[in-house]
Amino acid sequence: MNGQSRREYDSLGFVEVPTDALWGPQTQRARENFRISGMKISRFPHILIALAMTKQAAANANAQLGILSQEKRAAISAACDEIIAGRHHDAFPLDPIQGGAGTSMNMNANEVIASLANEWLGNTRGSNGPLHPNDDVNRSQSTNDVYPTAVRLSLILAHESLEVALLSLVASFEERAAAFATVVKLGRTQLQDAVPMTLGQEFSAFATALREDVMRLREMLPLLAEVNLGGTAIGTRLNAPKGYSEIVLGELSVISGKTLTPAANLVEASWDMGAFVLFSAMLKRLATKLSKIANDLRLLASGPRGGFGEIRLPPMQPGSSIMPGKVNPVIPEVVNQVCFQIIGNDIAITMAAEAGQLQLNAMEPLIAFNLHFSIQLIEAAIRTFDEQCVRGIEADPERCLEHLDSSVGSVTALVPILGYVSSAELAKDALRLNRKVADLAIERGLVSADDAARLLDPMKLAMPV
Repeated sequence: MNGQSRREYDSLGFVEVPTDALWGPQTQRARENFRISGMKISRFPHILIALAMTKQAAANANAQLGILSQEKRAAISAACDEIIAGRHHDAFPLDPIQGGAGTSMNMNANEVIASLANEWLGNTRGSNGPLHPNDDVNRSQSTNDVYPTAVRLSLILAHESLEVALLSLVASFEERAAAFATVVKLGRTQLQDAVPMTLGQEFSAFATALREDVMRLREMLPLLAEVNLGGTAIGTRLNAPKGYSEIVLGELSVISGKTLTPAANLVEASWDMGAFVLFSAMLKRLATKLSKIANDLRLLASGPRGGFGEIRLPPMQPGSSIMPGKVNPVIPEVVNQVCFQIIGNDIAITMAAEAGQLQLNAMEPLIAFNLHFSIQLIEAAIRTFDEQCVRGIEADPERCLEHLDSSVGSVTALVPILGYVSSAELAKDALRLNRKVADLAIERGLVSADDAARLLDPMKLAMPV
């Protein structure tokens, strides 16, 4: 911006707009009205790309129906192509949290696309013609079908890179599980000694838990792909010509490369936020699992001498300004914090989804903001967790075996032979006398040395037939 302005007019009167701005008066008003989060919608490029795709599909449909000239269609399409390619995203300066059910965001797109299209047609920036933001770019549309459609499509697009990151983390846990396959250790329940297992089994469980959520997130995509495009203001198709809905949806599917389906009831789809609630719940589920795994890694690496110390996390930075040699588990800690934020975002999304009235939900901007914020946060946390922690985890087999040998968890394997009561007495005596279960059982003649070796072999206990 060069500090100068041009004077533009909308239905409320005149507005001063920066001379170099691609946006127009309605965007400028919203820019001044909504100074809330300190963020800009351009932080979430998938929303801008999805909006441009939707506008391009609408222009193509209108041209096919003969209500938009081929010249204007070409100009709108060229402008949309530039936004889809990542250009002009700085022309979307609005705060993502805004009143008006997304109208400001829709008009921002309309004004920028119209401005670019008019330049493409040979006009100067800020000219009001020949292509108009409402009459041409927004033709056959309403914010109430365009914005929800674009938000749904943007989440489908954002999901792609999230899945790539999550699958990479799963693969890293699987690789570590294979590397730790023969490291026997003590399993724990309720933070108390339990029975033997391998560190590989522990890490394999982490991988399985996360791989499940890869599939569950994919199951959300068809719900997001069900859109109300063509329903216009409240789902009654007012101002949309006959056949428009089918054509525009087909065009958008081709442009985006995603199969989008029409909502069964456009009136219902104009206010129902159920798909967003479910998608947010899946992000919360994933966050809950990630946080639990991060907690486990912190416990297993705790100490290292005064705690478990069974694994070693990559040392990322000095851990104290006063205690030399202290190294904190900073990567799992940051994963925990991201997960807490996502759980909080889910509550905001739930409340916003509930707050709709009658034929519209005016709180959808908050839903869109929190969903994309959650996706960005969790994807970044997953990549950080993967690349700066999980891949570099090392085992301490000796420490694992030390903990296993000093526990009485192996006595569980003797219950079928000695019975529960006798096994419990043996365990209590082993703890009291600080003896190994196997040695005490042999000494008391409860089992032979051969049977003890066979029954209490740590690897066999960890992986029984």
